[in-house]
Amino acid sequence: MTRTAADPAPPPPGGVLWTLVGDIRGLLMLPAALTLQVAHPAVGAGVDEHSVFRTDPWGRGERSLRSLQLWVYGGDTAADEGRRLRELHRGIHGIDAHGRRYRALDHDCYAWVHATGFPVYRHALRYLVRPLTDAQERQLYAEWLQVGRVLGIQDRDMPLSVEEFWPYYRKMLADEVEKTVVVRELTAADRPLPPPHFGPPPVSLLLKAVWPVLLPPFARFRRFITVGLLPPDARDAIGLEWTDAQERALCRFARVVRVVVPVLPERLRYLPMAREARRAARLNR
Repeated sequence: MTRTAADPAPPPPGGVLWTLVGDIRGLLMLPAALTLQVAHPAVGAGVDEHSVFRTDPWGRGERSLRSLQLWVYGGDTAADEGRRLRELHRGIHGIDAHGRRYRALDHDCYAWVHATGFPVYRHALRYLVRPLTDAQERQLYAEWLQVGRVLGIQDRDMPLSVEEFWPYYRKMLADEVEKTVVVRELTAADRPLPPPHFGPPPVSLLLKAVWPVLLPPFARFRRFITVGLLPPDARDAIGLEWTDAQERALCRFARVVRVVVPVLPERLRYLPMAREARRAARLNR
């Protein structure tokens, strides 16, 4: 479908999200954002009852990552992806753990799923890239608002400035978020996880063979990076433990990431959709 004049445009080339979303460091931030999303009882119930994250976690993650990149790099197709997601979630409804009815497209649920990206990205950038300046933080929020519009969220359902966002965020932490069933699973180091199925058949077969050995350290690292890159106030509100020793380990890991990733060639540093978008942007200058 061709983008119409009424469709919101994705964030601009060269912006904060343009650099962040396709950078491989963004992959480290996504588990924390997802965990904060499902800490909302209604969102957690929807994922618990309707998602395939238990039976097909790798496929679900790959599809989510592709969708996220389309919001930023999709150009005329970004709005189409927003419409597809809304249609996908239209029939998702049920009752949460507190006996309250929910629908995935309820304003408070859908807006919270979108909102969580901003505080997680802001916090994780302090470790993996560098702290944002005030101007960059405002630019990130403005671009994240534009992503919300791509997703079909109305301005009346989103805080329209950084100053409006933080009271909303703190109220959600105080009144809504909790350690849902899905949060417990996403932050567990002992949950069964099927082997990934990436690459050609020989690679998939090899991964399947060695997965019993790889899974324990991978699960521990996943929990470490998920909890560590959650903003501390969110971590406390959910009830996830984090020690001083873990904080020091995260800082050591982040120092290595900050040194290594910027010197990687573009084909290794950026995901394929981001590389293509960056190449196209250079040609159009």
